[in-house]
Amino acid sequence: MDLVEQQLTQSKVIAVVGLSPNPDRDSHRVAKYLQSVGYKIIPVNPTVDEVLGEKSYPDLKSVPTAIDMVDIFRRSELVGPVVDEAIEVKAKFVWMQDGVVNEESAEKARAAGIPVIMNN
Repeated sequence: MDLVEQQLTQSKVIAVVGLSPNPDRDSHRVAKYLQSVGYKIIPVNPTVDEVLGEKSYPDLKSVPTAIDMVDIFRRSELVGPVVDEAIEVKAKFVWMQDGVVNEESAEKARAAGIPVIMNN
């Protein structure tokens, strides 16, 4: 099983960091699709109260439930603190979306035992 398949089959709760309420944004389209096929989506965006009918949280540490995957829609240079929080909350996986590349943060997550998909 490749890493993409592993992350998707072993995750049920996905925190989407940077989830936009704008339906034209990639984060919104991806989260809506994931939600439509049965994943529990947790918006992580400090500027909104709710997205796709789900309560939004300002950061990963505020999420009151266990997180399987942290799906990151943030600029590459802003990924570090998100990955630090993913490690802190013991997320099982980190997925940095297309165009999001931060090798240092990816290595940090892997060193903590968290598999990472990046820019895929």
